[in-house]
Amino acid sequence: MDFEEIRRMDEAYHADTFSRLPVAFVGGKNATLFGADGKEYTDFGAGIAVNVFGVNDEEWKNAVIDQLNRVQHVSNYYYSEPQARLAQLLCERTGARRTFFANSGAEANECAFKAARKYSHEKYGAGRHKIVSLKNSFHGRTLFTLTATGQDHFHRYFGPFVSGVESADCNMAAIKKAAGEDACAVVIECVQGESGVTALDRNFVTALTAYCKENDILLIADEVQTGNGRTGKLFAYEHYGIQPDIVTTAKGLAGGLPIGACLFFDKAEYALSKGDHGSTFGGNPVCCAAACNVLSRLTDEFLLEVQGKSEYMRAKLRGMDGVKEVTGLGLMIGISVNSNAHALMEKCLQKGLLILTAHERLRIVPPLTITKREMDEGLTILSEVLKG
Repeated sequence: MDFEEIRRMDEAYHADTFSRLPVAFVGGKNATLFGADGKEYTDFGAGIAVNVFGVNDEEWKNAVIDQLNRVQHVSNYYYSEPQARLAQLLCERTGARRTFFANSGAEANECAFKAARKYSHEKYGAGRHKIVSLKNSFHGRTLFTLTATGQDHFHRYFGPFVSGVESADCNMAAIKKAAGEDACAVVIECVQGESGVTALDRNFVTALTAYCKENDILLIADEVQTGNGRTGKLFAYEHYGIQPDIVTTAKGLAGGLPIGACLFFDKAEYALSKGDHGSTFGGNPVCCAAACNVLSRLTDEFLLEVQGKSEYMRAKLRGMDGVKEVTGLGLMIGISVNSNAHALMEKCLQKGLLILTAHERLRIVPPLTITKREMDEGLTILSEVLKG
């Protein structure tokens, strides 16, 4: 099919939920994608921080194909070797005690919120159930996770929302006021991706962690976008020297296949028990095999390379015309610009660069395996577009 055929079919039959850009991809290698229009594109988006090894990575593909040749799905009534191996890998790499697998970041967060409420209910009884999130956060599109998303424009049309959820400003006075006497958990993103790629203040995170520990409030780290090597650490909370009670992740975990994970540490280990939660597709063996391949390759040496690529890109970006500020951590980069970010994204696409936006900023979350050549090609296009 050529691009126009694909577009006509999509517009005729797909729910009108996405503002798509005028390109369809048919192949590629690493951070270079091939469009149905015959053009090549440098990928600074990685499917929104998903394709951590880019596209057509041979080792990743072989892990997926090997599992497909065995069994593609096993119900959670039974055991599955890839699921068990992935749970072990995650726990050994992080110090977590238990892991629950879902299909997405929203589902992983849903699991975390339910677990926090049950933990508090069993320990303190009914009523201590409030989930506190931060303003400008994003935690998913289910009703529970959407309620916890601290951005009002996501809330239009969908009320009434889940009760017992409140968003607070990023300061301790606001947190304490929102928490009151009935909070069971506080959820944070160490880098708030969807609202502008803004890293939380270290002193705030340290104080929040201490407050949660003192009051037996579970600290949930939403690492859906920031996890799996994206910031140059396996998880972004490591940059802050803290230990959350629950960590959620998804996006890059399986390198392009749908999976979410909820990791339980120490006192949250047995927050959920048999029958409390479940998923038909969560922990699918093919997705787990892919995730095992991803985690096994996110070595300390590899993560140091990610940090080096981040420093290189950030230095280049800071020197560009029209760039006011560069934010984020690792290869999760926000760029405050003088022009309209969405218009710049469209101009980049026309010249062969895929770049994302986050509110009024440009956002760069490339494959972690992006080469210097691919970085330079994309940065050259971005510089030209910024110059006008």
